[in-house]
Amino acid sequence: MVMDIDFNEYKLRCELHGHDDDVRGICVCNDENIATSSRDRTIRVWSLDPSDKRKYTSEKILLGHTSFVGPLAWIPPTDEYPEGRLVSGSMDTFVFVWNLMNGENIQTLKGHQMQVTGVAIDNEDIVSSSVDQTLKRWRNGQLVESWDAHQSPIQAVIRLPSGELVSGSSDASLKLWKGKTSLQTLSGHTDTVRGLAVMPDLGFLSASHDGSIRLWALSGEVLLEMVGHTSLVYSVDAHSSGLIVSASEDRHAKIWKDGVCVQSLEHPGCIWDAKFLETGDIVTACSDGVVRVWTVRHDAIADQMEIDAYDSQISQYKLSRKKVGGLKLDELPGLDSLTSPGTSDGQTKVVREGDNGVAYAWNMKEQRWDKIGEVVDGPDGVADRPIHEGVQYDFVFDVDIGDGEPIRKLPYNRSDNPYDAADKWLLKENLPFAYRQQIVEFILQNSGQKDFNFNPSFRDPFTGANAYVPGQASRTAATPAKPLYKHIPKRGVLVFDAAQYDGILKKMTEFNTTLRSDAVNNDKSLTELEVSRVGAIVNILKDTSHYHSTNFADMDIALLLKVLQAWPPAMMFPATDIVRMLVLHHHGASLLIKHVENNNDLLLDLIKKVTEDSALPANLLTTVRVLVNLFKNSSFHYWLQTHHSQILDAFSNCYSSPNKNLQLAYSTLLLNYAVLLIEKKDQEGQAQVLSAALQVPEEEAADVDSKFRSLVAIGSLMLEGLVKKIAIDFDVESIAKSAKASKEAKIAEVGADIDLVIRQ
Repeated sequence: MVMDIDFNEYKLRCELHGHDDDVRGICVCNDENIATSSRDRTIRVWSLDPSDKRKYTSEKILLGHTSFVGPLAWIPPTDEYPEGRLVSGSMDTFVFVWNLMNGENIQTLKGHQMQVTGVAIDNEDIVSSSVDQTLKRWRNGQLVESWDAHQSPIQAVIRLPSGELVSGSSDASLKLWKGKTSLQTLSGHTDTVRGLAVMPDLGFLSASHDGSIRLWALSGEVLLEMVGHTSLVYSVDAHSSGLIVSASEDRHAKIWKDGVCVQSLEHPGCIWDAKFLETGDIVTACSDGVVRVWTVRHDAIADQMEIDAYDSQISQYKLSRKKVGGLKLDELPGLDSLTSPGTSDGQTKVVREGDNGVAYAWNMKEQRWDKIGEVVDGPDGVADRPIHEGVQYDFVFDVDIGDGEPIRKLPYNRSDNPYDAADKWLLKENLPFAYRQQIVEFILQNSGQKDFNFNPSFRDPFTGANAYVPGQASRTAATPAKPLYKHIPKRGVLVFDAAQYDGILKKMTEFNTTLRSDAVNNDKSLTELEVSRVGAIVNILKDTSHYHSTNFADMDIALLLKVLQAWPPAMMFPATDIVRMLVLHHHGASLLIKHVENNNDLLLDLIKKVTEDSALPANLLTTVRVLVNLFKNSSFHYWLQTHHSQILDAFSNCYSSPNKNLQLAYSTLLLNYAVLLIEKKDQEGQAQVLSAALQVPEEEAADVDSKFRSLVAIGSLMLEGLVKKIAIDFDVESIAKSAKASKEAKIAEVGADIDLVIRQ
């Protein structure tokens, strides 16, 4: 059924509660069913409530993805699947196909190296897009085509009724495809193209981080540009009536008719997606974890009590976010702060009175605070100046001085001398003057005063001398410093250099005895001479003080590799552990590299062997630790860079292992890769490491140290790598926010580091 809608105001129809985190995607399956995806890693299928057709109930929960779920697409019913199928894409790099009759995962499509951002149905095929910059075509559960479609992450893909595909990318372009052939590249947006939708009978729509929505003809001509959002636009959809809906970071779903915004639906959080039902009703997905349905049909509108409750929720949210002079209202000091005298005549202070901010001025003569009036935000932006302890400043900085100290507020005006401001602040905070130069440089960098010139009349309040800048004359311009970070960027690599050699030898001897007594595997066991040689290898490794002068024989390496190749998987981990230590010995590493650089790459063979079906945690742990230690020797850097995709893909599930040691080893691998690929300026590699690292902090069972190392990798990649924009596109801000709220000090600190990088 298609309805012709003369625009009437949309009102709340119902709310769908059930998800535990942001709702990321919506799929309209048929007249009665909606599917939604979430950061909570689930997909929910909702059906009309038979007792109240205005509402929906949660019918099924689809479980299987190991990271947040995003794009969804519906495949209509067939004889085999009478309720149809659902396709989902996830941060875990997989595409799943679900049977909606029973909620079972019937296909797992594995091939993408990074987050899946879009799925589209093309006749009998599934087409998926990814941050790995590829489009992939799947048929009957098998990959049949894959091509590099953009030079940056692909954010969305749709199929047009005429058969073409359209892709949108972080490179701000759209591409029109006939099969794998690019027909046209469409330019116009100035930032990431995040969402795409078919516009019936006209062409297609694009939503962008530049805040606009565009309507394109198939010819590539821009028919309309819709501007009105005040932040990133994540999603767009169209109805057969001609209405368009867009979803944005600015908390509004905007409804457009003929290019004009006719209504804005305010939400208590970011809106990730919005879709039309066939009836013209609208479904929205919000960061508060709630799905909402909106309608123009009077018989479907929610009860007044529900509408009032929602209006109250919006009011409370806005009040909690209300700012006066750039600061949240609830952060302003109360009236009791007026008991403290001012410091100069005319000094202003803003305090909270009820739901308003009220300004007072200090009357030096009368020694009292005189009320000026209510502070109202105005177009001149004066009221946007931040407030600290009731006083307006040009800047109020968050300063993390490290050493386990809490973050502190540093107020500053452009007219202040930065040295004077730093000295007063250090005195007030009772901090040592060893921080003085750091604070001055921090002020200059973050206030944009790169060409600050010292006032020759300025005198240090403690020495009476002009300000001293190390390495410069006292009256020259200060060199602005970089913002102060606690934990990033990471310099150098980490290794696992502790070993229980006696235990390793004991276990290896035990396994060898078992092989000798096994008629089938007897030929794989070591001779007494070979066992003795393994002991000699261990003795060399134990003597770390003589690493510079000790050597191994070629046969030593061949012996260890023989064990790794021939012994059953359940018995190989002690030998792998010896190799882990061997690569930290310069001569041992130089011999091993010869077995890696030839056509018979024994390390890749080892990775394949330990990650096959029924992979044992002990094998995974020791092998990942071997890879971590390879970073210590520069002769392995080319091999590590060349094979980064195979390696990260092979161990991609380790972050969710119940084994804490394996979690830590995997996070250390990611951190070392971040360090290496930043040095090599390898953007593609950095993007894959970033994608893998972003999964770890969101894993509830992840160990604190594992989360910390992954967050350091993320922050380092954003600060000194080439993937800051990619990280922001994929909501690193929410990860930083969650980290900052952690009770673990170092997690909170690196979260603050990442947040600072985002804001630079």
